[in-house]
Order: sequence, then structure tokens, then C-alpha cells
Amino acid sequence: MLEIDIQLPELFEQILDEHYYEVVASLILFLTIVVLRLFSNSLPIRKTVKMPAASPATVKLKSTLRLLIPRLRNAQTKDTALSMSSRREMADLLRQNREASARIRTENIIATDVTVELLELLELYAELLLARAGLLDIRDKNIKEGMTDAEGTGLEEAAASIIYAAPRIPRDVRELGLVRSLLIDRFGKEFAQDAQDNKSGLVPKRITDKLSVEPPKPELVQAYLEEIAKTYAVDWPPHREELQQAQNEVDDEDMDDDDEGGAKEQPIPANGAAPSTPRANARDLNLGPLPPAKQPNVEGSKSPVSVAPPKGTSENPSPRVRLPGGGQVKPQEAKKKEGAGGLGAPPTVDDLAKRFSALKR
Repeated sequence: MLEIDIQLPELFEQILDEHYYEVVASLILFLTIVVLRLFSNSLPIRKTVKMPAASPATVKLKSTLRLLIPRLRNAQTKDTALSMSSRREMADLLRQNREASARIRTENIIATDVTVELLELLELYAELLLARAGLLDIRDKNIKEGMTDAEGTGLEEAAASIIYAAPRIPRDVRELGLVRSLLIDRFGKEFAQDAQDNKSGLVPKRITDKLSVEPPKPELVQAYLEEIAKTYAVDWPPHREELQQAQNEVDDEDMDDDDEGGAKEQPIPANGAAPSTPRANARDLNLGPLPPAKQPNVEGSKSPVSVAPPKGTSENPSPRVRLPGGGQVKPQEAKKKEGAGGLGAPPTVDDLAKRFSALKR
């Protein structure tokens, strides 16, 4: 025994020397496991929420929805084809100038198009219910436990829309009535009564507007007829293309005039007088002052162009006239030239009175 006790430390030393890193890693792993076991008992147990098994009512609803969706698509295809054939008939009526009959029958086309749009909305709601049918069981469980229903699922809006629209839709879709009955059983009679009368406003406005019994507006009928005539190359209203072409030509001419900078026509006054023509400004035409009659130049010969002597100002009391040759004319010489038949001083009031009396004679 003594030999064994003496040999044990040597054995451990030999193991540590040969397998040092393995021993250290094993100790760290052992300590980690011990610590995790100690703290695992103090941590709260996290419960996982599992999706409950689908109830028989949910299974039946999903199977009926799978039948309803293709029926709604087929109904849309049939109504669309009927609308297209009716449009051709309206085009023939417009060619025959039977406008009154075409307007009345166009209301049926509008009603058919509205029905197609309504069926498309109901198809979307049916697909929503089919995709989220599993949430119905959770909703029923929350109601039984007294918990508030989860918001934002869209189940109530989809169910209320189908319950509201099924008895009012002008189309025979058998599966739609079956889905409506299943939804009433699932959501309850109070919810069904509320959705039927739309008291809480669960049914969106786009559904209620499409189920309205009011006739279409005359503007809508007119727009439909014009679109049909345009699609099938019918001249309606009469000479519509000629009027449109003439209007386009007038617009093009106006645009060309504006681009070329042409003068626009002056408006005619209300009193019947001739329109006044705008007077051209001398500055705009780059013209100098007109030459005075019989004004000699400095050398004594008549010049076709002459310059009136400038008037004195407070900044330049004695201005001078510069000649093309570089010479200058003094104010005294300019006054002498004025006396010889040139440009004189400004006329006085007496001179103007004499001229006016001479003109009267």
C-alpha cells in the first residue's frame, strides 16, 4: 500500500505532463455543466404556445371557402364577357342613331361592371378568411376565457362584408350563401345582425357603395358611351372627330404664333370703334430725333441730319454740340444759326396763339 501511495503522485505528474491541455479542458467543461445545472432550476420555465387542432367548424368553413373562390372567379369571367358583348351592341345602336335606347342599356353595362368589382372584393375577403381560418379557434378560446380578441386580424371586416353582401348581390352564387351561414354560426347572431344593418360600420364604404340601388349619374353614362364609341370607331357625338381636329389645329396655330413672336389680334371695343393700333416708340425702333426743316449746318450747306443744340442744365450750364469732324459749335454761334432760319428758341404762348388763329383762317 505504501508503494501505491508513493506512486500515485508520480502517475498524476506523468499524466499532467503528457495530457495537460486535455485535463484542463475537461475540468472547464465539468465546471460549466455543474454551474448550468445549478442555475437551471432557478430560471422560469418558458411555455411554448402551440396551435390548437382545427375544430370541425373551421374545417368545414375552409372547405366551403375553397369551393367559393373559384365560383366567384368564374362569375367574374362570365359577367365580363357579357359586358363586352353588350358594348358591341351599344356601338351598333350609336351607329343607327338610337341614342335613347343606348343610354338605357348602358346602365345595365354599368351595373354589370359594378357587380364584377364587388365579386372581386368578396373573393379577396374569402381568401383572407381561408388564410387566417386558424385564428378563429384562438378567437373562440380567448372569448371563453374572457380575454380580449386580438385586433388587426381583419376577420371581423371580412365576415361582416360577406354577411352584408350575400343577400344583396345581384348574382346567384350558391357557395356564398353557405359561407354566410357558417360565419353567422361562428360569430354569433348579434354580430350577424349588426353586420346585416351595418350599425357599427364594420362593412367598408366600397362595399356599401357598390350595393347601392341608385341609378348611375348621367355624366357616367355619357362617359361610357363616349368610350364605347371611341373603342369601336363610331362617330359619336356626330362630327366629334372633325370638331376635335379643328380644335387641335386652332391650338397648334396659337402655339406657333406665340413661338414666332407674332403680334396678337387686338380685341374689338364694345362700342364698335376701330381697335387702336399701338404706336411704335422711337427708342424701340432705334431712331434718332427727326431733322428740323431748312436747318443749315455749320459750313452753310444743308445736311439731311442735324442735331438740335442741347439745353443748359444746372450741371452743364453751357453745353456744346460736337460735330462729326471733331469740331465744336459754341452756344453763341448756334444762336446765330437759329436766327438765320435754323432751329429757334422754344415758342412762347403768344406765338402759339398766333399760329392757332392762322389755322382757323
